[in-house]
Order: sequence, then C-alpha cells, then structure tokens
Amino acid sequence: MASCVSDTARTLGCRDSAAATHLKLISLSVIFLTSVLGISSPVILARYFQGKPVYDKAILIIKCFAAGVILSTSLVHVLPDAFGALYDCHVASRHPWKDFPFAGLVTLVGALLALFVDLTASSHVEHSHKPSGDYLPVGTQDGTVGKKVGNLSNEELVKLKQKLVSQVLEIGIIFHSVIIGMTMGMSQNQCTIRPLVAALAFHQVFEGMGLGGCIAQAGFSVGTVAYMCFMFSVTTPMGILLGMIVFSLTGYDDSSPNALIMEGLLGSLSSGILIYMALVDLIAVDFFHNKLMNSQTWLKKASFVALALGSTSMSILALWA
Repeated sequence: MASCVSDTARTLGCRDSAAATHLKLISLSVIFLTSVLGISSPVILARYFQGKPVYDKAILIIKCFAAGVILSTSLVHVLPDAFGALYDCHVASRHPWKDFPFAGLVTLVGALLALFVDLTASSHVEHSHKPSGDYLPVGTQDGTVGKKVGNLSNEELVKLKQKLVSQVLEIGIIFHSVIIGMTMGMSQNQCTIRPLVAALAFHQVFEGMGLGGCIAQAGFSVGTVAYMCFMFSVTTPMGILLGMIVFSLTGYDDSSPNALIMEGLLGSLSSGILIYMALVDLIAVDFFHNKLMNSQTWLKKASFVALALGSTSMSILALWA
C-alpha cells in the first residue's frame, strides 16, 4: 500500500488537465496519419509488385514481417500491459483479483476463442464448397493449388482462408487499439502522455504494416481494403476521444480500479487472439505449409529474417510504449 501512496504523490505533480487535453488533441491527428501510413504501405507495395515475377515472393516476405510485428505486439506490448493492469496495487489488493491470475486465464480464453472461430469458419467454407468427404487443407498452399474442388479451386479456398485470418486479426488489433486510446484519453498525466504520443505514432506505423501485410495477401476488393484500412486508422483516435468522454462524465482516470480491470481483461483477450493468429495462421502456415517457401532455401532464410526484423522493430518500441 505504501507504493500506491508514493505513486499517487508522483502522479499528482504531473496532473494538468488542460495540458493533457491539449496533448491528446494533437495526438488525434498524429496517430491517425501514422496509422494510415503504416497500414497503406504494404497494400501499396503489393499493388506495385502485382503482375511482376517477384510478386509472390514480395508478398510472402511482407507477410512474414507482419507476423513478427503481430507476435511482438501480443507478447511484448499487450500481454505485459494486461498483467500490469490487473496486478496494479489498486486492483491486486481486492478480491477476487488477488486470488487468481485472471490475465493468464483470459489470454487462454482469447486463444481458444480465436481457434473456435477459425475452426467454425474453415469448416463452413469447406462443407459449403466441397461435396466429397475428403480432407482439404484450406490453410495451406501445396501442390493441390489450382485443382477444382466442388465449385471452387483450392487456390480460391486458400484466399477465403486468408480473408478470414485478416478479418479476425483486425478484430484483435481493434481491441488493442481501443484499449490504448481509452487509456491515453482518460489519463490526466502530462508527463506520461507527452512521450506516449511519439511512441504510439511509431507503434501504429509498425502495427499497421503488420495488418496491412495480411490484408495485401488476402486479395480483398478495393472497397474492402479501403474500409479495413480506415477502421484501423480511426480506432485509436476514437478510443482517445471515448476515454476523454468517460473521464468527463465519470471522473475515472487511467489509474482508477475499474478502468484498470477493464484494461486488463480486454488486453488479455486481445493478446490471446493475436498470439493464436500470429503463430498458427501466419507463421505456421507459411513456414511449414507453403510450397513456394519450401522449394527455395534462400526465400525461407529471407522470410525468417523478415520475421525477426518485424519482431525486433516492435519489441524496441516497448521501451517507450
């Protein structure tokens, strides 16, 4: 409890609602623009390479970089923040939060929920388009690509699977973005917000590149791509505005127990979804079931380097945000 008192004393010295509001209003445009830049970059690159001999290889390397960003986001950013929120002294001194590791449990629920959605959607796609009872690896790109199965070729089924992955991934990232935005919007601590604006700008660039890489490979229509990019770009600014509204109506700031509990639970759920999607639907599919990568050793090495670079880039940002 003594640490809570000392933390409160330090926070009071930085509390300035007017300065905090000014910084948050600046952050709205900065974060929106950097989000647009991040998510549109891989989409534009994919359009540029489309039809060229290196298109498939370029898309694969972009996707591996994206997978590294998503995995690092879940394990280095979202999960530690969720544990930190639920282990905060204002929460951890209460029942039932001090009796059980809820952050880990909800992360597990998030991963199982992502698996359930994945299995259900994949099963629906397979049974809708494959009259025979033979097993078809929807999430893989092997030698069966191009063969007709029911009304669709396996290549088209792979595209459907990639679209599903991108959509579930965006849901997980939107959870995360809303949490980040609301936390900043509710905060009145200008000492915390000032460095956070710059850090979140870089954070949104890399996270946007991660999601954009998956969207680029899925082959959505131009309208759908524009909609998904727009939703990612506005979610964090909308979270900031929502946090400001919540503070003005309730007086809750980012250190109130109720806000910390919500942040911890939603962050844990988001982390579980992102961990599953990164490991199962992005990394495992490409490194173990992609014929193009398995046929060229240099491409596998380049993809692993891209994965490591994506993970490292996002992990370094944890020093600031």
